[in-house]
Amino acid sequence: MRVVSLVPSLTEAVAVTVPGALAGATDWCSHPADLDVVRIGGTKNPDVDAVVRLAPDLVVANEEENREPDLTALREAGIEVLVTEVRDVPGALRELDRVLRACGAPTRPRWLDEAEAAWEEPPAPVRRTTAIVPVWRRPWMVLGRDTFAGDVLARLGVDNLYARHEERYPRIPLTELTAAAPDLVVLPDEPYRFTADDGPESFAGVPCALVDGRLLTWYGPSLAEAPARLGEALRAADR
Repeated sequence: MRVVSLVPSLTEAVAVTVPGALAGATDWCSHPADLDVVRIGGTKNPDVDAVVRLAPDLVVANEEENREPDLTALREAGIEVLVTEVRDVPGALRELDRVLRACGAPTRPRWLDEAEAAWEEPPAPVRRTTAIVPVWRRPWMVLGRDTFAGDVLARLGVDNLYARHEERYPRIPLTELTAAAPDLVVLPDEPYRFTADDGPESFAGVPCALVDGRLLTWYGPSLAEAPARLGEALRAADR
């Protein structure tokens, strides 16, 4: 089985579960750290011809991270494309199982069982809090409706104030964000790399939780450790 992954989360999942299956991955596929495969461009702008030249048996993709024209071009070249849809934690677990089976995993990996167990009883919050979750600045963009990261936070006791917005990643002026009066601002280090010196200063007087973006937005082996580590970071910021 030869696989090309267009999704960093899925790249990690396939690499650690079916060693040797990956023939190619995107430039953004940073895990595992020692991943040694052909790089085929970004998630939004993969080199379709490069993927075709790798002659994969399967390309794994995601309906949010990848563009339909690229996936259509791969199909027209005779390549099978498996497209995942992940909007919540249970969906992530189901889709991971489906992808790994399609990639030739002989058995369900232990890390997936551990992730499922971890999310069955995530750490209980001291109290439920409200939050805004910026994912970009210049312009400011936040988590909106129906997102995987929003569901992750909700399961840890943090309610996204824009969870009912008509857009999934709305652009919201900073004045409106601060006027929303959240209990907490959650600042991940990807896709925008928020840091202690870049982000919190815009929300004076509001606790800010700087979190590992991989734990918040990736669905893969990191799901097993995400509840404990994210829960700790959120609780620390809310003290």
